[in-house]
Amino acid sequence: MIKGDSTAVKSANEKASPTTSSKLLFFHYVDDIYEAASLNESGLDSAVFQKAIIGYYNLKIANALPANSSIVTIVDFDKPSTTKRMWIVDVQKRKLILNTWVAHGQGSGDNMANAFSNNEESHQSSLGFYVTDDVYIGKHGRSLHLDGMDAGFNDKARDRDIVLHGAEYVNQNTIDQLGRLGRSFGCPAVATNVVDQVINTIKNKNLLFINGTDGAYTSKYLNADQAARLAFADSSFNLVKDAFAN
Repeated sequence: MIKGDSTAVKSANEKASPTTSSKLLFFHYVDDIYEAASLNESGLDSAVFQKAIIGYYNLKIANALPANSSIVTIVDFDKPSTTKRMWIVDVQKRKLILNTWVAHGQGSGDNMANAFSNNEESHQSSLGFYVTDDVYIGKHGRSLHLDGMDAGFNDKARDRDIVLHGAEYVNQNTIDQLGRLGRSFGCPAVATNVVDQVINTIKNKNLLFINGTDGAYTSKYLNADQAARLAFADSSFNLVKDAFAN
């Protein structure tokens, strides 16, 4: 569980302010999706998933995501490249669509990504919230444009040509040979045998969240109070709210 149990929530619901109450219920809502989609079994940390969902609702508030967007893609660079550290989740269906490998930038580290940048020519990955855009054919074949939403951390993604694309160095053979995946120039690169599935699933204004450890990283989209308020309008959330209120 991400936060407490149902007894604690009912007690808090009776005593706390409406804002505090909605936040507690929101965390249960996030936890419900996490459990239903078996994300723990797939290796996704609950705290990282929680941040992604908070950002998902805040980006809807900012009108950066359409109201009907339900696909959330999470990359966790706190995990080594040898693990499948990309998750694509349908939030409305509470379903894990795909868990797969993803490469980080060669300037960010070897097997572990531990340095991040928004600067051109850094060849480093950039943390934060992105919104997917259109598909195009580039030097890596079929690729997906990404718009970085966090000022100072990933908002130069377009200038840097940071896109999602397939790469021959993202596979088990490379891991067996090098002890890690190959690395990109900063793009989140996936295996060539899944790139079409990934692009087709997440294209056209859906959320991509790249997590990693950087003490400087902050985001205005990590506002849990705002996320909780919008989530009250979500029918899936209301099912959880009603279950804990009775």
